[in-house]
Amino acid sequence: MKHIVGLSGGKDSTAMALWLVENEPRDYEFICTPTGEEPPEWALHMDLLEIKLGQKIQRITETTLEALILKWKALPNYRQRWCTRVLKIEPFYNYVFNNLPAVCYVGLRADEMQREGFTSDKVDGFEQRFVMQEIGWDIEDVYEYLNQHQIKIDFRTDCMNCFYQQLGEWEDLYRDKPEQFERYAQMERDVGHTFRSPSRDTWPASLDGLAQEFDKGRTPRRRKNRIKNCAWCAA
Repeated sequence: MKHIVGLSGGKDSTAMALWLVENEPRDYEFICTPTGEEPPEWALHMDLLEIKLGQKIQRITETTLEALILKWKALPNYRQRWCTRVLKIEPFYNYVFNNLPAVCYVGLRADEMQREGFTSDKVDGFEQRFVMQEIGWDIEDVYEYLNQHQIKIDFRTDCMNCFYQQLGEWEDLYRDKPEQFERYAQMERDVGHTFRSPSRDTWPASLDGLAQEFDKGRTPRRRKNRIKNCAWCAA
């Protein structure tokens, strides 16, 4: 029986993985399914998490987001979220079901009972465990646990060009990683569509339009970081 823990690098999966190692030590397989567009902070976080967990995190990659955009001449958006299905869910699905029998550990909290997790299908030799639901953890418990372990996650754990990004994150990308911002702007020009929805807010939908607004000094509102005074990312 294999014990497979899926990691995105976000707060929930990070907290769950560490809790399992501390409270239910056994021979786990930690895996993640990167898209190729994660920020460098994500890679650093995963490297440091490997030290905390005491073992490697397997990277399962079948293709990349850039390769699919070039192949299909299309950008993922909130109506066509094929990126998550093709790049993250399906590779994870394939790995788990090629390694049965297995227990799959899913990072859903007690305040996410409406979500089904990996799959609702009945499969012989396959079991899911929702550890945080078992122990009654909600989002506040996750933040508290990460604070106790001095773990700071204040960056996107998914793609740097995710259509769900906040305006402040696009501005950070434009200021801090201009070559990446320009690369994604070129993708929009090549495909003829934008990552952001045109009706999402009063800002331009295109990255070229956003760049013009940023250069004018227009600044988006920022959301507050909930994890304070942590040493994890400064390690």
